[in-house]
Amino acid sequence: MGEILNVTGTNPRADLQTGDFDFELPSENIATEPARPRESAKLLEVGETLVDHTVADLPSLLTPGDVVVINDTRVIPARLRGTRRGAKVQVTLHKAEADGTWKVFARPARKLSTGDIIDFADGFTARVEAKGEAGEVTLSFPGADDLFGALAKHGEMPLPPYISRPGGATTADENDYQTVYAARQGAVAAPTAGLHFTDGLMEAVRAAGAQFATVTLHVGAGTFLPVKVDRIADHRMHSEWGEIDADTAATINAARAAGGRIVSVGTTPLRLLETAATEDGKVHPFTGDTDIFITPGYRFKAVDTLMTNFHLPRSTLFMLVSAFAGLDRMRAAYQHAIQTGYRFYSYGDSSLLHKVDPT
Repeated sequence: MGEILNVTGTNPRADLQTGDFDFELPSENIATEPARPRESAKLLEVGETLVDHTVADLPSLLTPGDVVVINDTRVIPARLRGTRRGAKVQVTLHKAEADGTWKVFARPARKLSTGDIIDFADGFTARVEAKGEAGEVTLSFPGADDLFGALAKHGEMPLPPYISRPGGATTADENDYQTVYAARQGAVAAPTAGLHFTDGLMEAVRAAGAQFATVTLHVGAGTFLPVKVDRIADHRMHSEWGEIDADTAATINAARAAGGRIVSVGTTPLRLLETAATEDGKVHPFTGDTDIFITPGYRFKAVDTLMTNFHLPRSTLFMLVSAFAGLDRMRAAYQHAIQTGYRFYSYGDSSLLHKVDPT
């Protein structure tokens, strides 16, 4: 196991404004269902030029010696609907704490008080231990010896707010909102770039001479929170727990030493790798929390290429991809994607970004 660390986020440039990362997105570009089959989704390659592909073309865009880094976190049914003194309450778990409590986002949080009991069903309850800001509440689950088992029985997939399901997540969502390689329970949001992979696509990637390496980052619901401040430097990132084992670190370092590229499937492996990398690009084993906040001006140390879906305007994830590939280039890419019918967000299409180092 790697060294246990808590990593504070990077300091964004003081001159960056949230409005610099705004754009108009027509509602018809927002995906509410995934592409079927998964690898039939569009893939926009963003480099010196913009090239339209499908995800099925990914193996042809890789070279022998590349390492494709995936996040094996498994989404738990983290959304619960219950009552408190007869009033309806909805909570979405977003981060497990060391003492067994969970940080959650509650609706309506303002009506909850410390000590309140929320009743879900069949004796499954939660106690309000503390209240935070912006709807965040700390809950304990007394009597729940197997919390994941209780969630499997009473919870539902925590789809993001832009996927409308008036009756809650469907049976299809339970499969669609999970990667085929999901293994370690703990995420409350999917690592969405990985949703495009199938077993067949993974075999094709290996046949192209690339190899996979696995990390774990338990994605939190905070990934969907909008940036509400004008100055990016004033935004607070929620931390997430992640792990890179020694084998994965060794695989990545050997590939880099041999001239191979590190291709991150999604922003979650990228953030974890950048957290664990030293200035010379060497990745170290890591276990702990990270709240790394990547904005333009950041110099990437470990990742060369990024596969990622299309993100919300004014979001920390659009800031990250703008840091990776350049803000002007990403604005042009998103304008092209909107005009040519790419589908955005968790169930949407994907992109393959080539890194541009800041000047």
